[in-house]
Amino acid sequence: MTPAWVRLWLAASVAMLAGCPSFHAGLLPGAPNDATFVEVDGVHVHYRDVGQGPTVVLIHGYSASIELWRPVQDALAERHRVIAVDLKGFGWTSRPAGDYSPGAQAALVWSVLDKLGVGDVAVVGHSWGSSVALAMTLAAPARVRRIALYAAYVFEAQVPSFLRWARLDGFGEALFALYYRERVEDRVGLAYHDQRFVTQARVEHVEAELRRPGAVAAALAAARGQRFRGQEARYGEISQPVLLLWGDDDLVTPLRFGHQLARTMPHAELEVYAACGHIPMVEAFHPTTRDLAAFLDDDVPPSEPVPEPVPEPVPDPEPAS
Repeated sequence: MTPAWVRLWLAASVAMLAGCPSFHAGLLPGAPNDATFVEVDGVHVHYRDVGQGPTVVLIHGYSASIELWRPVQDALAERHRVIAVDLKGFGWTSRPAGDYSPGAQAALVWSVLDKLGVGDVAVVGHSWGSSVALAMTLAAPARVRRIALYAAYVFEAQVPSFLRWARLDGFGEALFALYYRERVEDRVGLAYHDQRFVTQARVEHVEAELRRPGAVAAALAAARGQRFRGQEARYGEISQPVLLLWGDDDLVTPLRFGHQLARTMPHAELEVYAACGHIPMVEAFHPTTRDLAAFLDDDVPPSEPVPEPVPEPVPDPEPAS
């Protein structure tokens, strides 16, 4: 068997030949003209803020962006102020060197909300963004009214071997330089039960996001921050109402983790959607948005009118995780 030091040396050599991923600290070129930003400690954070009422903050998953939430955000804006945030390293937010752990991302989101004059919130997370949502709750429980998590990726046991290997210096750089932008269509396909959602436009959108400056370095840093053991030991402390939304055919975060999370938190309710994969807000838009809206409406004063049924969206293409 090849000694470990030889494997690491080979990996580091490959990384050098492939070109080590580099960060990007400033504003990204090509942002839409209507994009809005707030600066937090030198990080230009992209966000979208719509609607009025009790505030809801939407946290996207790994390698994704706020575009994933747009139809849900617009539907909830009938009765809520809804703020979607691109986490550090993703979407149109800066990609500087630094800490990309769920705790660091949670602190960043709280700083954004402070700058926007927001007090307490309902937090909604998807996949890896769920770990950020729970980190926000554990850091400032008095500011979180309720929590909704789609296909949550929040346990150490969920971290795949590829990302575990990426924790090694040199080896992680090699893996991400060589493979992170590869086989995008396969990765998008893995996220959906119904392969009709794997359109060429969706794949091209993901590929365009991965080409942005600093994307690979930031994704590697975020992968290395996915160490959940300490955080998951505290999930039983979370006393807020929690709604878990899960596809029954989720190949990325299998349903058994939804049952585990529901058992861990004292006030959690699990809703399962048939013939649905890892992105329920797209593949099961109507039932998940209906259930999310009903869950969040407990924060709306009873005098508020009941909105019309949610219209069928025409979702923009979005990343697969």
